[in-house]
Amino acid sequence: MSAALQLAAASWNFPVALTLVLFLPVPFYLRGWLRLRSSAVDAIPLWRAISFLIGIFFLWLALASPLSTLDDTLLTAHMLQHLLLMTFAPPLLWLGAPVMPFLHGLPQWLVRKIIGPILRAPAIQKLGATLVRPSVALVISSAALIGWHIPSAFTLGLQSESWHIVEHTTFLFAGLIFWWPVIQPWPSQHTRPRWPILLYLFLATLPCDVLSAFLVFSDRIVYPVYLATSRPGGFSVLSDQQLAGSLMWTCISILYLIPAAILTVQLLSSNPARRLAPSKSFASTAQTETTSLPR
Repeated sequence: MSAALQLAAASWNFPVALTLVLFLPVPFYLRGWLRLRSSAVDAIPLWRAISFLIGIFFLWLALASPLSTLDDTLLTAHMLQHLLLMTFAPPLLWLGAPVMPFLHGLPQWLVRKIIGPILRAPAIQKLGATLVRPSVALVISSAALIGWHIPSAFTLGLQSESWHIVEHTTFLFAGLIFWWPVIQPWPSQHTRPRWPILLYLFLATLPCDVLSAFLVFSDRIVYPVYLATSRPGGFSVLSDQQLAGSLMWTCISILYLIPAAILTVQLLSSNPARRLAPSKSFASTAQTETTSLPR
């Protein structure tokens, strides 16, 4: 893999425009975070802000780093992109509790005239509530994962820049939808019992397990498009495919197990109010600050 990394670094051109777009939310988030911190010290803890920044960095790593130059050469690199977009970045972004900082960090005329009316629209609220239902979110994330790994769709994404953008957007959107019921960032309402999320996480691993096992144990090349690419010395297409499947299998198993373990401990503890959602201090601050938002 060292030869592949050297090749990626040598052929990589720093994407200034894309980098600016990916990091554009950061100053607005930090501005809103600092404003909230000035009104309540523990409104949004520092670790949440760090989590959000790491999530943004993972998006950059997937889309604008040298890794992005390897996705049409190595299936392993392509799989790592998918994991960053769908599994690593979204929960970190939601753990940053981004809604309230953005409402306080964006220009207030934008919040008053555009964002506020859109978010308060009944149709938008109904659509959002529907999308983040665990059953709906599970279907969306599974469909995105399986659909884009069908060989014909996968090849289309590699050979067409436009479809490649659609593919990455789909993975990020599906990841954000999937992790919302698990993290439950503000303004989620914590009225439902949390134990079904354990079943939700378990069911979510099944399509990943099937796909990764197929890639690992298949004795044929699933994506023939990689046969036509130049490869690092000694790294065959089949070995690349098996490594990509193993990477998905391992990452999904570990990353889904972490919130399941945390939630299990919280449910068994003497303080059931503790959960992955924002802390009580943040929730109370958010409720107070929401009443003062411009309308």
